Amino acid sequence: MKGKVYGYVRVSTAQQNQDRQYIAMRKYGVPEENIFSDKQSGKDFDRPGYRKAIETLQENDTLVIKSIDRLGRNFDDLLDQWRYITVEKQAGIIVLDMPMLSFGMDDRLMARAIGQIMLIVLSYLAENERITTKQRQAEGIAAARLRGVHLGRKAKPVPEEFEEVKRMWEKGACSATAAAKKLGVDFHTFMKWVRGSGEMTAGVTE
Repeated sequence: MKGKVYGYVRVSTAQQNQDRQYIAMRKYGVPEENIFSDKQSGKDFDRPGYRKAIETLQENDTLVIKSIDRLGRNFDDLLDQWRYITVEKQAGIIVLDMPMLSFGMDDRLMARAIGQIMLIVLSYLAENERITTKQRQAEGIAAARLRGVHLGRKAKPVPEEFEEVKRMWEKGACSATAAAKKLGVDFHTFMKWVRGSGEMTAGVTE
């Protein structure tokens, strides 16, 4: 007996738009009242909309998602959820952007097995790509540092009145903290400028 069809929609932030996923759900024929959604990162499955969707899903029902990353991003957790839905809940999954992953409850056992194999392969590739991208970024940063490229914040320019304020501090007319305040910076920035100017900083008082 064929069950109900539900949809799950997710975007990572409140600023992102869910319309494209909702349009895909309606086009597939998912009833509006059967669509669950979250505006939350896919780093884990602790999401209210997703939890409600899974709790609602019954045997022979089908869960529709636009793409596999809407379900989740972590390889191991994604496989666990896929097994939970298809094996323990005995429900089907339709991935609109990846038909080879999809199966309904009226499909043959072989179709389900192929879907799970494809999920493992594609999830592995996606996870490997994320790891490779992070590695490339780290290598790029290391290479830039070797070339002497500064990747941190741009140094705050020393204001014209620095020399005058520094002389006041040297004469004891003001503390380093007061001098820094006059220049609109913190104590550490002021002292870094002083050290950069080649002046002695022993006996500094805040």
